[in-house]
Amino acid sequence: MSYDSRTSGLPGPLARAGFPHLLAATVVLVTATILLGVAAKATGSGLACQANWPLCDGGLLNLFPANFPSFFEWIHRVVAMVAGFFIVGTALAAWWGAVADPRVRYAVTLGLLLTPVQVLLGRETVLTYEMTILSLHFWTAVAIFALFAVAVVLVWAPSLSAGHVTAAMAIGAAAVPVHVALSPLFIGSYTAVIQTAQYAAVLALLTAVIVGAIVGRRRYDGRPARAVVLAAPALAVAVLVLGRRAVMTFAPALDALYLFASVALFATLAAGVALARRD
Repeated sequence: MSYDSRTSGLPGPLARAGFPHLLAATVVLVTATILLGVAAKATGSGLACQANWPLCDGGLLNLFPANFPSFFEWIHRVVAMVAGFFIVGTALAAWWGAVADPRVRYAVTLGLLLTPVQVLLGRETVLTYEMTILSLHFWTAVAIFALFAVAVVLVWAPSLSAGHVTAAMAIGAAAVPVHVALSPLFIGSYTAVIQTAQYAAVLALLTAVIVGAIVGRRRYDGRPARAVVLAAPALAVAVLVLGRRAVMTFAPALDALYLFASVALFATLAAGVALARRD
């Protein structure tokens, strides 16, 4: 295993909780930050603080928010701040000797380097609120999530069996139709709840294909099954990119391509589950 609690040299709480659990907690906080950010954008809460950043309109710690959207945006910022501290702590712990796998250290370090960029983009979403800034803010958040998800899977990989990979692929396959069904192509009112649920499906899908790509190639015996789990991440990224384009309604051709990529991804993940069960 890439983590060794006996030789980590971590102090106090980190030694007791263990680096894998610290890393998992960081991923949970990053996930919460992304979903709260999606909800804040969908409800317009990002503009509720009267273009104030990092403060809001409710005084010290926003104890007296002007309205609920202001309170909601402040909660998003607080969770993002806590997630930032966890990102820093995880990266420091990784280089402190908590992990032997250099891939884990590099992944969390790259995530750490992207964090100040994400903070600056978050600031600009309040002060500028341009679609380019909003898009960059989203993709940077997804990149940070993916990097820490990769790190988590690498750390826990020795404990994961082929059965875990098969379950992950099944979850990923289930997330694809959910993502499509909640898209503006089939939902007339693209509310904040629907958007948040759709992107929760996205994060579940990304986690599933990451598990498949990292663990599946070790646990699956058959070449077809390994080929499927390695192809799934590229298709998942294509679905995510085209899904964002579909939301923006750039062109019907992109919507059709999004549907085609979604069908291909679902078929790939379903084939992965079937091949794994046969193996």
